[in-house]
Amino acid sequence: MVLPGNVDDDGFVQAGDEALSTIEDELGAETRSVDGVASETESLETAIRELAADEPDLLIVHGGQGSPAAADVAPEHPDVAFAVTQGSVTGPNLASYVVLQEQSAFLAGAAAGLLTESDVVGHISGIRVPPGLKGRAAYAAGVEHTNPDATLLTTFAGDQDDADLARRVAEAQIEQGADLIFTMLNAGRSGAITAADEHGIELFGNVGTWYPEHPETFAGSAVADVGIGAIEAARDLENGDWQAGRIVEIGLEEPEAVRLSLAPDVPDDVRKRVDSLAERIVAGDLAVETDYDGPEFDPLDAE
Repeated sequence: MVLPGNVDDDGFVQAGDEALSTIEDELGAETRSVDGVASETESLETAIRELAADEPDLLIVHGGQGSPAAADVAPEHPDVAFAVTQGSVTGPNLASYVVLQEQSAFLAGAAAGLLTESDVVGHISGIRVPPGLKGRAAYAAGVEHTNPDATLLTTFAGDQDDADLARRVAEAQIEQGADLIFTMLNAGRSGAITAADEHGIELFGNVGTWYPEHPETFAGSAVADVGIGAIEAARDLENGDWQAGRIVEIGLEEPEAVRLSLAPDVPDDVRKRVDSLAERIVAGDLAVETDYDGPEFDPLDAE
């Protein structure tokens, strides 16, 4: 597995690393990984080629930012099955496995719209990768769905792991009235937690659940276990179900992978509304928006 970042980021990369351990334990597979790879196509291609040289049965590139690199390298190793988690590419020996984090992000937005008292909610992410952009759009749509009068402050800060940067962005949004902020971050999330605790506002997390570790801070989390895609790819190969040339989507119909986790003190009426929306999404009666063309919040302009 190629991992674009550090495995102790408390987020996306860690989920991939944990998935690799599950694959090893559950399937008895021999595994190898390269982590700490920069999220740039050239660096990712180098890491992919390093692992592909061993001709493994399956090579997983974790993260949609690896899509171009995987598409370039896969033809060089036609006997290797390639999978990209959160990817958008296919080929004769290449498939993508996508956990639809935009679905739980929509529900987080819907809950934020119902819970906000100031009618101002925030969103902070780092780099502009397609899954992050889709998640932001879905969150915005969720807020609009339940609270069309709310104002959304949304910022891509440029770094998933810079805690001080995330703290400063969160503080700027809080100064503009945000009382709930959706944090689509990795190690940088700790900075947003610090700001939230100091100013007495709440956060929504993503990827995993966050309330158990920070019960005073998180109203909930848009759970999207992006490691599930890697596990499903390995299971498919083991069970003879592997098919190249396709994009496998995993959404709310598999709640162990995608769901909105809410803190125990969230009111029942909010839970019921969110559950109803989730049911409509699974049934195909409610489409989740994945494009956003609204305003963005620049913390520097607020100073």
